[in-house]
Amino acid sequence: MFDLTRRKKVATLILIDSLLIVIANMASFYFMKPFVAIPLNFMRLSIILSIIFYLFFGFIFRVFSRINRYTNLSEMIAIFMALTLSSILSIVAFFFSRENYSLRMTIFTYFLSIFFIISSRLIWRLYVEKKNSRYVTSEHIKNTLIVGAGEGGRILYNSFLGSKTASEINVIGFVDDDPNKKNTYLSGKKVFGNISQLPELIEKYDIKMITIAIPSLSRKKLREIFEAIEPLHVKVNTMPSMEEMASGKISMSRLKKIDVVDLLGRDEVQLDIDSIKDQITDKTILVTGAGGSIGSEICRQVIEFNPRRLILVGHGENSIYLIDRELRNKFKLSTTEIVPVIADVQDRDKIFEIMTTYRPDIVYHAAAHKHVPLMEYNPREAVKNNIFGSKNVAEAAKSAQVKNFVMVSTDKANNPPNVMGATKRIAEMIVTGLNEDGCTKFSAVRFGNVLGSRGSVIPVFREQIAKGGPITVTDFRMTRYFMTIPEASRLVIQSGALAKGGEIFILDMSEPVKIVDLAKNMIRLSGYSEDEIEIVETGIRPGEKLYEELLLDKERNDEAVFEKIFVGNIKGYAINEVMEVVENLPRDEKQLAKAVVSFANASNK
Repeated sequence: MFDLTRRKKVATLILIDSLLIVIANMASFYFMKPFVAIPLNFMRLSIILSIIFYLFFGFIFRVFSRINRYTNLSEMIAIFMALTLSSILSIVAFFFSRENYSLRMTIFTYFLSIFFIISSRLIWRLYVEKKNSRYVTSEHIKNTLIVGAGEGGRILYNSFLGSKTASEINVIGFVDDDPNKKNTYLSGKKVFGNISQLPELIEKYDIKMITIAIPSLSRKKLREIFEAIEPLHVKVNTMPSMEEMASGKISMSRLKKIDVVDLLGRDEVQLDIDSIKDQITDKTILVTGAGGSIGSEICRQVIEFNPRRLILVGHGENSIYLIDRELRNKFKLSTTEIVPVIADVQDRDKIFEIMTTYRPDIVYHAAAHKHVPLMEYNPREAVKNNIFGSKNVAEAAKSAQVKNFVMVSTDKANNPPNVMGATKRIAEMIVTGLNEDGCTKFSAVRFGNVLGSRGSVIPVFREQIAKGGPITVTDFRMTRYFMTIPEASRLVIQSGALAKGGEIFILDMSEPVKIVDLAKNMIRLSGYSEDEIEIVETGIRPGEKLYEELLLDKERNDEAVFEKIFVGNIKGYAINEVMEVVENLPRDEKQLAKAVVSFANASNK
């Protein structure tokens, strides 16, 4: 019966319930017979009508299509309603029939049927739970506390019951910060107290695992929990999100490991949906660097707003192919026309041709060379791509009378000591300078390091941990700002809706993170100790800074234009001065590097 198909399971349930109704009728008949004269024909008619009416209402209330190993109040109510209505209909049928009938027997049969059928479901649930834990030895059982005694905690605990994948989990109880829940019971398990008591409870009950079941838990609170219990070497995980379960990526009983992104990322800025809809819906959107980490995420979020056309521009054939295929598969029902275009932003004629052909309403310019040490060795490529490429795209957008142009910049453009940051700062000056006249609103967006993007430190650390270490950190004093790819993309999109022209938008990125602390967290989350995975200091690479800044002090503006979004008071040269310098940059690699860094920093003075 364990491997029955759904159709066979339904048939089995119908057979068992029908048999239980027969037993209830017969038990009622023989119990009542000494006290009341009941014709045998009435019992036979009662059995037939009870089964027919119960099956009818059973299908209406989906009694037979439920998963019985998770039987709870909802399933019991469905059975109760089906039996109640079938009994009422039986009484009505008896009343209009010519047969002598016994109301007392019908009522007694009704109560027996409820007892028998609901008991059968509960017995089956208990049997499955017992069966799944039969072969688990005590040494393999993980004593577990669930953080969150709300609906999420209840659902998670119930999913463990009867779950084969979680059969080694012994839930000791719950913890919750709500003082009204302390010393109460949820699904038979005690709510011990608040989250601050976790270290004490872990030691008292020999807890091996903490599972967080609060979908709305902030990342700040998650970090607090992790930091509080981290010295105790307890495994920490979370229940999957509703989106993951709805998409079928993960089941409720499969727990999700805490990722370093969960610990470092802040509570993400949410979009102003109405303003974004007005700007994007039924419009033509063009994204450069559409195959990159930020560019591809911008595409994923933009298409949710149903633009008329989405132009994916990128130099890498494979990356454009992947994002094009992903969008077509995920948004099959979308009316958006997706147009993949292989083009290099350095190819001025091609970029102008694209702008003229498609006449986009908005351009998100995410194409750039971003690796600091690599650009130190290749300054000419950085200049060609980041400066001249941005110049080509911006001027082509202006020529095509694009309404909004948003450039993706970086915190490394602030006071840059390196070629990559300097080229992005000059690109900012070109883009915002072009806003001086014309119908296009030009703006730029600065943010820090993106968690999990290609070339970021997190994938490198993961690879080093997988190999058994060591983890290499250039300098133990080094700090960086971090944000998630979705949040970075939201900022770019939201900035386009906020832009009046000429701004450089900055995200309040809270406190910077020490890279060595990031490495330590990743080691712990991977199940290792710092004794097992060594962290080695290798020395700062060419062009790297110890500390990144989004703005200089004199550029700060404390007035937010949106939640956590600010406009920097950043001044540069007039556009004609910038263009003159750009057109006369030296050809020698070393002189070129010095010239761009010098000019980028001169604008801050």
